[in-house]
Amino acid sequence: SILSNVFAGFYGVSFTQIDWLSMVYMVAYVPLILPATWLLDARGLRLTALLGAGLNAVGAWLKCGSLAPRRYPLTLAAQAVCAVAQVFILGLPSRIASVWFGPTEVSTACAVAVLGNQLGTAIGFLLPPVLVPNTPNDIDLMAHNISIMFYGTAIVSTLLFFLAGVVFEEKPKYPPSHSQAVLQTKPPEDYSYKQSIINLFKNIPFILLLISYGIMTGAFYSVSTLLNQMIVTHYEGEEVNAGRIGLTLVVAGMVGSIICGLWLDYTKTYKPTTLIVYILSFIGLLVFTFTLDLGYLIVVFVTGGVLGFFMTGYLPLGFEFAVEITYPESEGTSSGLLNASAQIFGIIFTLVQGKLTTDYSPRAGNIFLCAWIFVGIILTALIKSDLRRHNVNSGIMNLDVKAVPVDSPVEPESTTLKIQSVL
Repeated sequence: SILSNVFAGFYGVSFTQIDWLSMVYMVAYVPLILPATWLLDARGLRLTALLGAGLNAVGAWLKCGSLAPRRYPLTLAAQAVCAVAQVFILGLPSRIASVWFGPTEVSTACAVAVLGNQLGTAIGFLLPPVLVPNTPNDIDLMAHNISIMFYGTAIVSTLLFFLAGVVFEEKPKYPPSHSQAVLQTKPPEDYSYKQSIINLFKNIPFILLLISYGIMTGAFYSVSTLLNQMIVTHYEGEEVNAGRIGLTLVVAGMVGSIICGLWLDYTKTYKPTTLIVYILSFIGLLVFTFTLDLGYLIVVFVTGGVLGFFMTGYLPLGFEFAVEITYPESEGTSSGLLNASAQIFGIIFTLVQGKLTTDYSPRAGNIFLCAWIFVGIILTALIKSDLRRHNVNSGIMNLDVKAVPVDSPVEPESTTLKIQSVL
């Protein structure tokens, strides 16, 4: 999407059709998230990660067959395969963090995992404008440049698939936290995926977070998708700088993610931190909106960086807050539903903001997002902060119980009894 004008010219299609190369990720996520989270719960982390990495590689190689004008349908199909892959990947951060890391590390670990996804986005903003400059008068050169990007992506995706197959393990030998020890002592036959979904939708604080998370992240998806159009509207011929601004937005967000994760591990102030970051994101988008057309690219770099710092920094906050208020329900299911909400809002926001940007101006589209983010602030303020996972870990830690092997016939029972007494 950061090369929307280049690819619209190459394939001979409209900007809206190019936007669908991004929105197909959002569309695929919504119907597939429940099967994907069921697979994560039933078959575990390793198989889910391998499916995501493998499908991503397949989609990348399919895309290499679309290196000619009028092959837009093949590119869209390849993007759809990659979109299915993303369904298996996006829900992993909070689950990996909970399964592998202790109470003082879990939020930072989640933030680092989210950072990995943002790193890919950052590369997607940085490299394409450099690899594929706009050469409308030389389609053969454009096709050659696109081939370098497509084949490079396919090779990297394949290497990552094999790397995941070699090094990715299901879980550590010992539970890293008391909350995980409790979950691992429960017999598998006691778990009901259907009941878990019902429990989540009965949880009012989670529903409020589900909507507010969808608004914030959907707005971020929309801004990222339409950034090229917004920049070139006011700064003609600045496709490369549009990519650099997108990179600035995402890199600042990576820093924000890590800082927010560290802060949560240190303070456990989930709701106040989430609310403050939400408000600062709203202010950041307002400033970005009303300075975009001043004629100074350096201002756009700065405001874009501030916006990215808070909007992307919010992502791990939402994941971890959801895990806290829904424990002992599956982390993969709660984060999967959050992502599904984000995809739904992302589709709506991208379509509406794109229409407003094309028919009126980028300012009109951004004001539309600002109004929705203000609604998200109100919903976040209404969330009751019930830190269930933290309370369990705090109670057990006060009793100084250590993690024990999962297959121990005696120790887990004792641990469970102590947890029940605390609760």
